[in-house]
Amino acid sequence: MASTLLEGAVVFCTGSATFLDEAWHWLSTLEPWGSLGLFVLSSLFMVCRLNAMEQKGLEGTVLGTLVMPYASGLPNLAFAFSLGRQGGTGSILIENCLVNNVTNLTLLMGLPALIWTLGVGPSKPSRSAAKASIRNRRLNTLSLSLSLMALFFFTGALWALGKDNSLDFGDGLVLVGIFGLWQVYHLFDVLKYNIHKRRTLPRTLFIDALLVVLLGAGVVNGIDRLVAWIAALGPGVFLYDQLGFISGCLMVLPNGLLAFYYARAGRGDIVYSSQVADGHVCIPLCIGLFALFSAVHVPPGMNTGVLILLAIALLHFIFLVFAGRLPRPIGALLVLVYGFFLADFFPVSG
Repeated sequence: MASTLLEGAVVFCTGSATFLDEAWHWLSTLEPWGSLGLFVLSSLFMVCRLNAMEQKGLEGTVLGTLVMPYASGLPNLAFAFSLGRQGGTGSILIENCLVNNVTNLTLLMGLPALIWTLGVGPSKPSRSAAKASIRNRRLNTLSLSLSLMALFFFTGALWALGKDNSLDFGDGLVLVGIFGLWQVYHLFDVLKYNIHKRRTLPRTLFIDALLVVLLGAGVVNGIDRLVAWIAALGPGVFLYDQLGFISGCLMVLPNGLLAFYYARAGRGDIVYSSQVADGHVCIPLCIGLFALFSAVHVPPGMNTGVLILLAIALLHFIFLVFAGRLPRPIGALLVLVYGFFLADFFPVSG
């Protein structure tokens, strides 16, 4: 009996391995559409599992600060890994991260605000509104304001460290270190909140987290294959020459899914936190990690991109603090700003 089971297990494993080999071979014949499809589908299902995690007890801003950045920002981390593994330059990564962050804060927040409006709570709550709801909205506003302030510090640190036109190992260590400190702060804040509320998270939440990790592997594989395909094209081809800019636009796809889904559901707090926190993954984490392994030459257009990013973040901060929402006219303005960004700063690097 035992030998029969063992033989059956061997046959099953051999058949599975053969099936996977044939599946990857078939996928390779569809390049680049196969890799693009793998990336899109993995991102889509990842959003579904994140929604399930939010419904099982994770607060909106906590989900956006601690969980979603690693999911929505995973394509950028995968791009940084693939770029370094295949001998790409750090200047392409900086361009990728700047384009990603500007797209997050303009198009992916302006368009949902234009369609549905985007807010963490009414600027003038009605008398019938529950006190607990108003209190939660105020807490969300404070949390999101803190995330925007962190964006100022992270982007400013990148600008200061790159004033000598390069980022070395020490600079990378600083960038990764300040991101780690930021995440540790939020982790302890979540633990403190759960103790205060005497709340425990359901065990199924960890299953969802595991599924997110597995789907993330699909995202990483899809991005790695796309970068390899573009690298094989060689210089002189549009996709190769503008890899940083085009990849920066492509990497925001998971963020776009998150933004439109939660904006339509009336959860502007998650839209805000996920988009801003994804920017934290790009700057400083992605650039810092790359600098740990290879010196990064700062492209001439970085200062322009940094100034645009800081100006947009300041606009968000003002309306978040004083209005509690992003009005439709400002959403339209952000979409126009993104259009001008594409027209006047393409490509942002020289």
